[in-house]
Amino acid sequence: MQPRSLNLFLSLVFLFLFLLVTVLGLFAIERLSEFNRSSADVRDIWLPSTRFIGDLNNFTSDFRAAEGRYLLSSTPTETAANKNEMENLDRAVAQAQKGYEGLPHAQPAPELYDKFKANWVSYRGAVDRVLQRYAGGETAEAIDLYRTGSQSAYDAASDALERLTRLNIASAGAASDQADAAYRNSRMLIILAMIIAAILVMGAVVYIKRFVSIPLLDLAQGMRRLARNDTDIEIRGTDRIDEIGEMARALVVFRTNAIELILSQRSLAQQTSMLEEKLAQEQRLTQLQQDFVSMASHEFRTPLTVIDGQAQRLIKLGASPAADVVERAGRIRRAVLRMTTVIEALLSSSSMMDGSAQLYYHPVELDLLALLEEVCQLHREVAPQSRIWQKLGTKPLPVFGDAKLLPQMFGNLISNALKYSPDGGVIEITATIEGGEVAVTVRDEGMGIPAKDLAGIFGRYNRGSNVSGIVGTGVGLYLVKIVVELHHGRVTVDSVEGKGSCFTVRLPLRQPAKPEGAFLPKQVTVETRAG
Repeated sequence: MQPRSLNLFLSLVFLFLFLLVTVLGLFAIERLSEFNRSSADVRDIWLPSTRFIGDLNNFTSDFRAAEGRYLLSSTPTETAANKNEMENLDRAVAQAQKGYEGLPHAQPAPELYDKFKANWVSYRGAVDRVLQRYAGGETAEAIDLYRTGSQSAYDAASDALERLTRLNIASAGAASDQADAAYRNSRMLIILAMIIAAILVMGAVVYIKRFVSIPLLDLAQGMRRLARNDTDIEIRGTDRIDEIGEMARALVVFRTNAIELILSQRSLAQQTSMLEEKLAQEQRLTQLQQDFVSMASHEFRTPLTVIDGQAQRLIKLGASPAADVVERAGRIRRAVLRMTTVIEALLSSSSMMDGSAQLYYHPVELDLLALLEEVCQLHREVAPQSRIWQKLGTKPLPVFGDAKLLPQMFGNLISNALKYSPDGGVIEITATIEGGEVAVTVRDEGMGIPAKDLAGIFGRYNRGSNVSGIVGTGVGLYLVKIVVELHHGRVTVDSVEGKGSCFTVRLPLRQPAKPEGAFLPKQVTVETRAG
C-alpha cells in the first residue's frame, strides 16, 4: 500500500485554512467597498454641501447686519470699519459659492441654487445703490432704499437659500440612511461568513486533534512509561500508513529494546557489585600505601634523631684540637636536616595533592633572599657538578609566606632545571623587585618544553612529550602551582624546545588582605609562551 504523508495532509489542511481566510478577507473587503461607495456621497458631497450652505446662511445674514450698521455709523471710523467688514463678508460669500459650485448636484438643487444666486446678485445691486446714496449725503433716501428694495431682494435670496438648505438636509439624510443600510447589510454578511469559517476551522481542528494530536500524545505517554522501565504498555496505530504509524512501529522496537536493556541492567548491576568490591580493595591498598609512608617516615625519624644527637655530642667534644671531628659532625647534622626536610616534603606533598593544601599553609614574615640562598646551596651540595649561578642582590626581600612550602616550591623548579639539562649547562636564579612584587626567575639551558605541551604543563601528572627515559612523576610543577596559589602569586613559563626554559614566580611583598581565620585562596595565574 502506498504510504500517505502526514506532512502532505497537514499542508493541505493549512492551505485550506489559508484559502478560507483569503476568501473571507476578500469578501469582507468587497462588502466594505460597497459600504464605502454608499458613504462616499455623504462624505464627498452632502457634508461639504451642508458646510458651504451653512457658510452662505451665516455670511449672508452677517452681510445684511453689516449693511444696517453701516447706515447707523456715527463716525468716519465706524463707517470705514463697517464697510471693510462688508467687503470681507462679500469675499467670504463668493468663496462659499465657489466651493458649493465645485460639487456635483442632482436636480432640483442646481435650479434652487441658480435662483439664490440671481437673487443675491439683485440684492448686491440694491446694496450698492444704498451705499452710493449714503456716500452722496442722501442718508434718508439710503435708509428708505435699505428698508424697501434692498430688504425685498435680501428676502428673496434668503428664501431661495432656505429652500436649498432644506433640500440639502433631506438629501443628506437620505444618503446617510442608504449608507447605514449598506453598513448593516455588510456587517450581517461578514458575520455570517465568519460563522461559516469558524465552523470549518473547528471541523479542521477536531479532525487534526482526533487523527494527529491524540495519537501523538499516546505515543509520547508510551515513551515516558518506557523511560520509567514500564514495558506493560499498549501501542496503537501500528497499522497506519503515515508517519504516526512509523512512529508506533518504532516504539514497538523501542519497547523490545527496553526489555533487553532491563535484562542487561541486571547483569550490569552484578558486574557493578564486583567492581565495587575491587574498588574497596584498591582503597584498602591505597590506605596501606599511605600507612606505609607514614610508618616509614616515623621509622626514619628515630635513627635520624639518634644520629643527630651523636653529632651534637661530637660537636661539644670538639673543643680539642681535633677540629676535623667538628666539621664532620656538622656535615652529619646538615645531612640529617636534609633527610628530615625530604620526609616532611614527602608527607606534605601527598596531603596537598589530596586537596588539603590549606591545612599546611602557615605563613610568616621571612626574608626570601636568605631562603633562596639556602635552597641554592643545598642543591650545590646535592649535585656538586652543577653550575648554579645566583643573582639575588644584597637587599632583603621581605615576603609573607610559608617557610616550608616556599623552599619546596623553589627546590622543585631548580631540581627540574638540573634534571632536564642532561648535558649540563648554567642554572641561573635571579630575584628582583617589580612594583609590589618579588619576581624570582629560574632559567636553564636544557631540553625545553614542546609548544604543544605548554598549555597543560602545570597539570597533575602532566609531563613534556620529550622527556621519555627521564625519571619523574609529573607532580612537581603541579605542586609549584598549588604553593603559588596559596601565596596569592603568579607563575609563568617561557620555553623553546631544545634551548631551555625560564620559570618566573611573582609573590606579593605584603600580606594579602583577608578576614582573620579565613582561608581565601586566589586563582593562580599561569602564562605559557613558546619562544
